[in-house]
Amino acid sequence: MTQIKLHAYFKQWMELYKKDAVREVTYAKYKLTHKNLQRLVPDLTLDELSRLAYQQLLNDYAKTHERQTVLDFHRHIRSSLIDALEEQLIHRDPTRKAIIKGTQQRKHKTKFLNQFELQAVLNNLILDEGLNWDYFILLIAKTGLRFSEALGLTPGDFDFAHQYVTINKTWDYKSVESGFAPTKNKSSVRKVPLDWQTVIQFSQLTKKMAVDEPIFVKDKKVYNDTLNHYLERLCKRSGVSIISIHGLRHTHASLLLYAGVSVASVARRLGHANMTTTQSTYLHVIQELENQDNDKVMKHLASLVKTKFCINLQNYSYIT
Repeated sequence: MTQIKLHAYFKQWMELYKKDAVREVTYAKYKLTHKNLQRLVPDLTLDELSRLAYQQLLNDYAKTHERQTVLDFHRHIRSSLIDALEEQLIHRDPTRKAIIKGTQQRKHKTKFLNQFELQAVLNNLILDEGLNWDYFILLIAKTGLRFSEALGLTPGDFDFAHQYVTINKTWDYKSVESGFAPTKNKSSVRKVPLDWQTVIQFSQLTKKMAVDEPIFVKDKKVYNDTLNHYLERLCKRSGVSIISIHGLRHTHASLLLYAGVSVASVARRLGHANMTTTQSTYLHVIQELENQDNDKVMKHLASLVKTKFCINLQNYSYIT
């Protein structure tokens, strides 16, 4: 056992294993975990880290954070402590059987629109003044791309002849010096089929642009909040619930599921690492569709046999 402080060990671990190995935005989350360790347990050492001490740490963090945030906090620390166990810096896993708590989940904004609401928004887009942010909104609504993926698109990513767009990079809009960046994960590299209207629109819009030039990013820095506020005004003008740019991605996926597209196909289109992510994200939609399927099954089974049962109760005797 060692008397190194927990937050000091975690800082050393994340700099060794996570720095330059994960995306900058992900590494920032590890740094936030380190700051919270410094704040909550500034003097706790590894040799003092029992299961009780660890559970108390989680409970203290959970007082001001939702359960999912506490779970992420726990996963970061646990990953470092598993390595500490292998290095024999500790002799037992203090995170074993840890209970994840959290504050009551806040009421979140509407995550997606239904088909009629989305159509109302699209009807209010201004698409006759050349390339603008309305086309950006249209593209995400029709492809389900992530915000950074759509920003990273260049004319060279489009294959208009075969009607698809290749996603192989993003635009790092969060950094001070913005530029192209890798995709979220390997599964995010994909080809997304396009409808013929989108093909015609973007083939005209990009025909005079350099093949490696970002379509939507120009001289000014792009902020997610700016586009969210723009979409908010558009939603209000359309008389629908307010959603975010990411909500357009949820809308796209939800409408595909309602249309009968398989979860596997939706997962590939969204660039999810596995179907579990898709199923958990759109559980409410899938459950609703399952209920509809059950009704269809029952109606089908009932239609298989149509027999008239004439029961004469006088022909039956009951033994009591």
